[in-house]
Amino acid sequence: MLIQPRPIDPSTAAHERVYRALRTRIMHGEIAPGAALTLRGIGKTYDVSMTPAREAVRRLVAEGALSLSSSGRVSTPALSNDRIEELATLRALLESELASRALPRAHLALIDRLETINSGVSQMIARHDAAGYIRMNLEFHRTLYLRAQAPAMLAMTETVWLQLGPTMCALYGRLNRKEPPYHHKLILAALKAGDEPGLRLAVRTDATQGLRMLKG
Repeated sequence: MLIQPRPIDPSTAAHERVYRALRTRIMHGEIAPGAALTLRGIGKTYDVSMTPAREAVRRLVAEGALSLSSSGRVSTPALSNDRIEELATLRALLESELASRALPRAHLALIDRLETINSGVSQMIARHDAAGYIRMNLEFHRTLYLRAQAPAMLAMTETVWLQLGPTMCALYGRLNRKEPPYHHKLILAALKAGDEPGLRLAVRTDATQGLRMLKG
């Protein structure tokens, strides 16, 4: 007897779509820090009912991507100095370890790919595209860290990125960048040289230097 596949719950499919779309927007800084969101507004944007919107928000609150006040107000987090410092420290710890684990598998094809992505970072800077810059910058790091073959550690890192997305957008505007992050060049040089201590230092500094400029 053939086993019939379980039917897909339309509400589950809808909330997954909304969750992923909102998660991407928040991670890439497309929503400003402290911006208020409503279930009705989310439902209208993604053409879904209140139930999928509510479930997507619940998941994002659990990940720290959204804040839920005691009055029920949903917003993107506006990070305090202490919170910025904490998340910067997490990035330094996690990302330097991921890069170190990726180094033995950093073949020439990977380095070529990273250089191409870094060119994309330059294009976004030239266009003054803050969200595009954040997206390409994270792609640079994710492409390297995937070679670490440490999925749990990468998932933790992406959760940190998610919490920082809106703040990173504010940082971009403050820095007024005109060229790719300097430490990307050091990361690429360390990969080419097989320099593990240099790679750790470059990744750690790249992950924290800009964020700490937000404090004040």
